[in-house]
Amino acid sequence: MRSCRGFAVSGPGFIMSPKHLLLISTVVLALLLSSTGATAVQAGLYVSVRAGKWDRHNTVVTFPFKQSRKNSRFFLRDDRSGESIPLQVGGAEASFVLRDLKAGHSKRYRLISERTTIAPDTNGVVLKRVQNRLEISIRGHRVFSFVAEPGSLPSPDIKPIFLRGGYIHPVYTPAGRIVTDDYPSDHYHHHGIWFAWTKTEFEGKHPDFWNVGAGTGRVDFEKVGRTWSGPVQAGFTSFQKYVALTAATPKIALNEEWEVRVYDLGADEDYFVFDIVATQECASSSPLILEEYRYGGMGVRGHRDWKDKAKVKFLTSEGQTRDDGNATRARWCHIGGEVAGQLVGLAVLNHPSNFQAPTPLRIHPDDPYFNYAPSQLGQFRIEPGQKFFLRYRFVVADGPPDAKQLDRIWNDYAYPPRVWMFRMKSLFRRKPVAAG
Repeated sequence: MRSCRGFAVSGPGFIMSPKHLLLISTVVLALLLSSTGATAVQAGLYVSVRAGKWDRHNTVVTFPFKQSRKNSRFFLRDDRSGESIPLQVGGAEASFVLRDLKAGHSKRYRLISERTTIAPDTNGVVLKRVQNRLEISIRGHRVFSFVAEPGSLPSPDIKPIFLRGGYIHPVYTPAGRIVTDDYPSDHYHHHGIWFAWTKTEFEGKHPDFWNVGAGTGRVDFEKVGRTWSGPVQAGFTSFQKYVALTAATPKIALNEEWEVRVYDLGADEDYFVFDIVATQECASSSPLILEEYRYGGMGVRGHRDWKDKAKVKFLTSEGQTRDDGNATRARWCHIGGEVAGQLVGLAVLNHPSNFQAPTPLRIHPDDPYFNYAPSQLGQFRIEPGQKFFLRYRFVVADGPPDAKQLDRIWNDYAYPPRVWMFRMKSLFRRKPVAAG
């Protein structure tokens, strides 16, 4: 037996280098794995994630990644701890949940795939179409329903002009309690989580897409686009049209797309998280002008019991409440109160890339409702040929608001961990192939 740089090799008349040993071992392992259909290393690909300035805990991480293996499930494996976590790949990106990582630290994972013909994991995040709704659940627990095509009005006293689709309701806490309302008697045009502009100008006239009872504007649901389920997230895209009714013939002023994602952060978390990205574009050569006004945008209507002002409280990231929070600027706003004898609540996190961020809040003085209202800071325009984006993260939980937790989740949302993807060429060298 002979030795070569610390490796013992045997054989009559030849010596193997460490490089050759590594190459042969890799080829043999690949052949064995491909013949058995077991997991396979993705050609030496690794993913390094860097925490940045903040401690990370059950943080959603998304980075660019194009799938090269069809009918496969993907995992990230920490070779030091042996931990494996699901990696969901779709389109040109991948996402996973980073369990724990201290500020200033990094963690490296090996990318592994597994060929499979098994149906999507029912223990992950599942989207199902039920009549006119999309229903999303996490490990069997309902998160919310998206009302697509308009259904029926809940009361014959409500005029047909108020009928609407393209909104989210009901929204549930992890314990199954509802935190939103639909068609409340004081504002039939409030719908769980919905989007509409209020004081506008379009082609010299003034449609109101929020107060639809005035008959000058409305928002029509058009269609559901993509839908998906998976071990990390489920979601969908939907399309709406803002129809101006101020001329002799109705005319579409804006086209709107929602992209909605719901995440499974793990069985140890006691809250739900989902994101909405709303993209709006002019439907003609005419701009939509948003006049200065106290409300308009993405609204949230709280539980029906919270109509009693004694049963609901508001809290902003700046520590302000219903008494002093209206028209103030905040990173997040929480609404909560008692439902079925238990405290529950919902917070909306405002992304720093949003127009006018930190955006002013409209907190209603009497009704359980609020929204971020960029129009409070003056007139702005949505111009033809330009896309207008608004991004929000929603956190739904049982119990009172946890300001420290919401701050942490906002940091994750606003400043996500950096991802560095590379291919290991040897034991000592690495080459970056993508960054996110």
